[in-house]
Amino acid sequence: MKTQEFFYHLPEELIAQTPLKERDTSRLMVLDRKTGQVTHKHFYDIIDYLNPGDCLVLNDSRVLPARLLGNRPTGGAVELLLLRDLGDGQWECLAKPGRKCTQGQEVIFGDGELTATVTSVQDDGNRIVQFHYEGIFLEVLERLGKMPLPPYIKAELQDQERYQTVYSREVGSAAAPTAGLHFTEQLLQKLRDKGVKTAFVTLHVGLGTFRPVKAENILDHHMHSELCMISQETADVLNATKQDGGRIICVGTTSCRTLESLVNEDGSFEAKSKWTDIFIYPGYQFKAMEGLITNFHLPESTLVMLVSAFAGRENVLAAYEEAVKERYRFFSFGDAMTIL
Repeated sequence: MKTQEFFYHLPEELIAQTPLKERDTSRLMVLDRKTGQVTHKHFYDIIDYLNPGDCLVLNDSRVLPARLLGNRPTGGAVELLLLRDLGDGQWECLAKPGRKCTQGQEVIFGDGELTATVTSVQDDGNRIVQFHYEGIFLEVLERLGKMPLPPYIKAELQDQERYQTVYSREVGSAAAPTAGLHFTEQLLQKLRDKGVKTAFVTLHVGLGTFRPVKAENILDHHMHSELCMISQETADVLNATKQDGGRIICVGTTSCRTLESLVNEDGSFEAKSKWTDIFIYPGYQFKAMEGLITNFHLPESTLVMLVSAFAGRENVLAAYEEAVKERYRFFSFGDAMTIL
């Protein structure tokens, strides 16, 4: 299967640069995966498509404000992007400008509240950095760090919480699980009042989520690994939902990848965690999920391939063409699609 089979034309002006004032007022395209029929709604209408006994699966990962802007002692600007916590104040980072971040280089952030020393340069160009600070690192980072927005978003984010879901709690992602950005506390409560259950999983999104598929044949593409986990409480809710005939509906591709990585062969769940590099593309047989709420994804991306595996490539590309025609907003701060 060729990567180019998942291409669609997207005018650049349809890439959303800022979030809407109200989270749940984004547009919602409802796609019937059996017929390919699409319906145009608003996100707050999602309640009409969920039944009592259904279960929404939400990724509660919280984005780390992992972009640090600092200076070398000589005054030159340096940007570090935190990738992986190695423990004891050490992190694997991307550094800009890389040629200035050689081994032994010091960087100062926030008037010296936080400093860093580059301890090594990896073969892939990433840096291992030792941070020096007083107190709790995450609290320092909350004060000094900025959100690592995707490269296609050029606008400055005014409110950093708008790149977090309202239910985020487990810090560790380099990017938001964006399908969940549409939910408000009030909408979630309305759904619970209707009898729709919620269950939380955790998958810490890596920057590899933005990595384009460069292989001509999709089978030659290698996925990055991400840590995912489900608790016993969540496993119990999912098992009860299946036993009672409810639908499991994943909010976002990260929730989908978590469940499909951790589901048992018989379709049951138990408390479990693992590093997953699962790659879902057409031909994949879903074992865990009956519905998906997601955003509109980049052309030729692994996420378009996942959605196509669930709803059919022709249905998805036709729906995307309709979304372009109807001037939907695309990508992280864009509009939503529900596939049932």
